[in-house]
This record gives sequence, C-alpha cells and structure tokens, in this order.
Amino acid sequence: MTIQKIEAHSSEAQSANLVADNIEKLKALFPELLTETVVNGQTTAALNMDVLKALVGDATVTDSDEKYGLNWHGKRKARQIALTPSTGTLRPAKDESVDWDTTQNLMIEGDNLEVLKLLQKSYAGKVKLIYIDPPYNTGKDFVYPDNFQDNIKNYLELTGQTEGGSKITTNTEASGRFHTDWLNMIYPRLKLAKSLLRKDGVIFISIDDGEVSNLRKICDEIFGEENFVSTLIWEKRYSPQNAVQWFSESHDFILVYAANKELWKPNLLERSDEMNARYRNLDNDPRGDWKPADATEQAGHGTPAQFYEFTSPSGKTFSPPNGRCWVYTKPRMEEMLADNRIWFGASGDNAPAIKRFLTEVKQGVACQTIWKYEDVGHNQEGKKEIKEIFPEAVPFDTPKPTRLIERILKVGTTDASNDLVLDFFGGSGTTAQAVYSVNKMDNGKRKFILVQLPEETADNNYSNIAEVTKERLRRSGKIVKGSDPLFTGDIGFRCFKLDTSNIRAWKPNVNDLKTSLFDNLEHIEPERSNDDVLYEVLLKLGLDLCVPMEAQQIAGKTVHSIGGGALMTCLDAHIGVADAEGLALGMAQWREAQGTATETTAVFRDSAFENDVAKSNLAAILEQHGIKHVRSL
Repeated sequence: MTIQKIEAHSSEAQSANLVADNIEKLKALFPELLTETVVNGQTTAALNMDVLKALVGDATVTDSDEKYGLNWHGKRKARQIALTPSTGTLRPAKDESVDWDTTQNLMIEGDNLEVLKLLQKSYAGKVKLIYIDPPYNTGKDFVYPDNFQDNIKNYLELTGQTEGGSKITTNTEASGRFHTDWLNMIYPRLKLAKSLLRKDGVIFISIDDGEVSNLRKICDEIFGEENFVSTLIWEKRYSPQNAVQWFSESHDFILVYAANKELWKPNLLERSDEMNARYRNLDNDPRGDWKPADATEQAGHGTPAQFYEFTSPSGKTFSPPNGRCWVYTKPRMEEMLADNRIWFGASGDNAPAIKRFLTEVKQGVACQTIWKYEDVGHNQEGKKEIKEIFPEAVPFDTPKPTRLIERILKVGTTDASNDLVLDFFGGSGTTAQAVYSVNKMDNGKRKFILVQLPEETADNNYSNIAEVTKERLRRSGKIVKGSDPLFTGDIGFRCFKLDTSNIRAWKPNVNDLKTSLFDNLEHIEPERSNDDVLYEVLLKLGLDLCVPMEAQQIAGKTVHSIGGGALMTCLDAHIGVADAEGLALGMAQWREAQGTATETTAVFRDSAFENDVAKSNLAAILEQHGIKHVRSL
C-alpha cells in the first residue's frame, strides 16, 4: 500500500474546483445571489450576502439600498465619461469626400464616443432620427475600449496612428465582465445621443436576445420609460437553422424610443397594391373605386333610433340581424341612399352595404410591430447587396438589408423637411445608402451623419472598416443616381477624421520654463492646415460642419465668411501693423454687403499679429464697424 502525497498545487486545484462547483450549484438554484465584485482590479463572481440573508428569512436585511433599476460595476464612471469634454477635433478630408462644396451629408471616421462629444454644440437638438446597430454581446471581443483618462490617445493607439499597438476589450462569456463591458460601452454613447435628438425625434436600436432586457432598462433610464414606443420584431431569416442546440433564431429586436412621445408620431406606410385591389367601381360611380362595408354593428353599441326597417329602391325591406343594429339612424341612411352611398348588390335586392371610397380612406396604414422579411429584407439579402456593391470580399457577416433601414426612415422621417439622420455605428454604410434611396423615392431632402471606427480588418482590399464605409457611400450614390438620371438629390458626403486638437495644450517643462514659453508662442500644432483649424473653430462655436462658406482675398489675406457672416476668420500666419486697417475695413465692408443680421464673431491666429499694436488696431476698427466679438487662437 502506498500513501499518496498531498501536493500543494493539487489541494489548491481541488479547492478551486469545489468553489466553482458550489457557485454553479448556487447559480442554478438562486441566480439572483450572484453579482460582480472587483478585487485588486480583477472582476469576479461573488455572492450577494444581503440577498442570501433575505432568502433564508434573516430579518437584519434592510431595503435602504434597494431601488428599481439596472446597476453594474462602472456605471457611475460611464455616466461621468459622457459629461467629460473631448480633447480632440475633426479634421476635414476633402480628397476622400464626394461633392464637398454642395453636400449636406457627413461621414466621420473615429471613435463614436469622442465624435458624439464633439458634435454636441453644433448638433444638439437637431437630429430627427437615430438608427444604430451596435455590436451585439455575443461573447466575442469588440473594439470599443474606452480609456476614461485619455480616450483620444487610446483611440490613436488602437487605430495604429501612434506607437503602442492595438488594444481590444476582452469580452468572453467566461469573463465576470461579460455584461458589464458591453453596458459600459453603450451607456455613455446613448446618453450623448439623447441630447442630439430633436424634441420630436426618435431612436431605433437593433439588438438581439443577449442584451435586449438590459438595453431596455438603460433606455428607460436615459430616454424615460414614458417615452418607450415599441419593441419591433424583425424577421431576419427566412429558413430554419437545424444545427442549433435549442431553437433556431429567426428574429432580432428593434427598440424604439421617442425623445418626447407626445410630440413624435410614426408616419403611415404606403398602401399596398393588394389593399387597393379590394376597391372596385361596380356601378361606375364618378367618385371612383369603393368597396362594400357592413351597414350594421353590435346592438350594444347602438341607440333606439338605430333599430328600424329600411326599404330599398326596389321596395324590399330589411331589418338588422338579431343582436345587431344599423350603423346610422334612419334619416342618415336615407341621406346616404340619396347620395348613392348604399349598395344593394348587382340585383338591387341584397342587404344594404355602405360604400367606402378609396379616396376617402387614410392614404396609408399603421405600421405593425412585426416586420416580415418579405417586406423589409433579411440577412441574406443584406449579404447579397454587399456582394453586388463589392465584387471583392468585404468583412461583414450580417449587414442589415437596405430595405430595413428604408422602412425605419419612412416611419420616422418626412420628405418635406431636411430631417437629419444619425448612425454612430455606421458599419458598411447601409443607413447612408437607405437615405440616398428614400430621397430618390419621394424627392426628399433627408441628410445623414455616419460615424465609424477605423477598426482593422483582415480584408486585403481595405485597411479598415471605415474605408469600406466610405467606399460604399461612393458606390451606392452612383447606383442610386444611375437608376434615375433625373434625380438631383444629394449623393455626396463630407469626410472628417477624429484627431487630437489643432490647438496646443500648455505642457511646460518645469525645469526649463523659458524654453517652454518660446515653444508655445505658436498655439497651432505644426503640420495642421488652416482648414483643420477652421473646422475646429466651427465645432467650438457650435456651427454646422456643412454651413455655407465663402472666401475672399482682403488686404492680401484669405478671409472666410461662414453662415452669411455669422463667423469671419482670417487664419493667415502674419498680420502686420500695416495690414490691420485694410484687413479690418475689408471684413466690415464684406459683412455689410452680405447683409448680415446677426452678431459676427471674428477669429484670428494669435501668433499672426506682428505685435500688440497690430492686434489692438484691428480689434478697434472691427468694433467701430459692428464686429464686437473678436477672438484669437
């Protein structure tokens, strides 16, 4: 007989297994017992002792910390990060754009958390409809690792624009942070998105079973439970999958929340040919097609005046069936008979029916909550569209079909106004193509803002997903235009890219302050163009990135007038004493020629002025001519 030696590592392993087994048993019996806890920076599963005490009837448990809602580790920080201003900016990329000078559409390459922050001043309360298809929480890694300390630096490292390598958030089902990571990702983005919605705006969010319950609670908190509109069911597959363990999933969800449910109402959908085919003109009525409708209703809904005998033109009398009454009183029925609105059949002896004219019914139907794939497409259709646009391979497994987004646009926007549509998980660009397409259908003026992270892709044709997005916008615009050469709508986009601010931050060397002071005489980062600086000024002052803009040469300097003179800028590198008067007078004359009714802000480079005399002279002359807000960078 041999005695087995107990090794240190074996006992640890056994203990670990026993603990894991016990936790799994408790989880099976009482899933509400398990929570997440952070110890030394590691998130692990732990027991909620208050819940355990409550389950065994311990009276020492109080409800002082109980409240209705969804809580997770990091929620407070996620809320705070939505309130933290961005240190970045958006740099124009004209060479990657289409119809830069005329388009009202935006395609922004960057981390959507930072982009949403940067859009706050310019687009707060201006977005009519938001549609997003965020990464589903499938247990796979997703690339939205927000670094609350310096998200711009983190973003540049992630996308390979600076040294440091890529970082990916690990999000496996074995991780104690499986739901936490996803919630921390989506919460601040939705918080920022809400402030961009118009008062009569609406948001549609695609999601699957994995996080739909949590997403619903988050949206109740952010948008208000009272503004929940509906959970739509989209039939994403047309055939069952047999290689599944439980059920073959055929649908996804689309959560719909209004900014204010009292102000937003969905549009009616177009009547189908099948619906209209039910109307015919059997008696050549000059009012057009009609269909017969029951002339009776349940007796419990009627009054004594609705019970009577009714005589047809042929002399035949009719009474309502048992338990029914006529829908109208006798005088009203006789008026309708005189107006040829009662039908007695081709023979004239049938029971009376009410003629319902097609021209008098609602020219549309209410949108139902189940969206069938025959009407809005399915995943395979989305794949087919991608393959038709990109004969080369592209890295999208489950792109949404364009018809699905077209339905959302038809329900949530109108052709009569310049409704702004936002999608900050732009993906392959389906939303933009849908905007092009719906505008072509009804000659609408909808415009879009798309945001997409330049996430690396294994596809050899494109370095990152944002490149795919931009290319789809270019190709789909041509497809829409080619399908209707008479269409004159906007099929372009302005491209911007997230980057660090053009304006230098003050970072002195405490050991050499003199050198630091001289190094910071120029406040603009080197290798940044005047256009880079100009668009950062627009963002800081809250102006639209597609606002009308003109340029003139005044006193040998390039001057821009933005928004009809609301903003005037001169970002030339040198303004001497001799230049100040001519420049200021020229700007004032141009402002007057434009008939600018609003107050004007003028912006210059601080380092451009030859000295304080040049700066003070220019500011004084501008003020004398009504330009009182003068700023320098």
